[in-house]
Amino acid sequence: MNIKEADQVLFVSDGAKWIWNRVSALVDSLGLISSQVHELVDFYHAVEHLGSVAKLRKNWNASTRKKWVKKQRGLLLKGFVPKVIEAVRQICRGRNSKEIRTQRDYFVNNQNRMAYKKIKDMKLPIGSGGVESTIRRVVNLRLKGPCIFWLKENADALLMLRSFFKAGRWNMLKNMANSPLSVMEK
Repeated sequence: MNIKEADQVLFVSDGAKWIWNRVSALVDSLGLISSQVHELVDFYHAVEHLGSVAKLRKNWNASTRKKWVKKQRGLLLKGFVPKVIEAVRQICRGRNSKEIRTQRDYFVNNQNRMAYKKIKDMKLPIGSGGVESTIRRVVNLRLKGPCIFWLKENADALLMLRSFFKAGRWNMLKNMANSPLSVMEK
């Protein structure tokens, strides 16, 4: 689909190491250059981790937890990831400190993937919800519904056709199909 011609390519994930370990190989195999590639931890997963930190502070009431999460969430959106890490460090004491350190390490290890302000300024999404919803609604409900059976290659082909149609690229697909050497044959 000529991904090399894209201005920007964004990979969004929840922060699991095994996912990020695969991105560089994928970037290489697609022939992308580093200046067009961005990696981002799904914003809503990051906020869930803030909530986990707040829950570990047993001496905080619900209002204090909510206020702390809201403040840190705002800092993340404004690009102040080091301030968020410092805020987690400051409350990393007491009997839950080991669990809080685990949460702190999540932010430390992924801080270069938390450029939410930059990505928002580029008019790109900061969450994976759109893709997750599409998978649920298109793949799971349409291709995996009750009494529905697809061979893998037919399901893959149908998803490709639907993607071209929904992206407004149906004519591009028709042109590729009518060309002497179809891209699909490569």
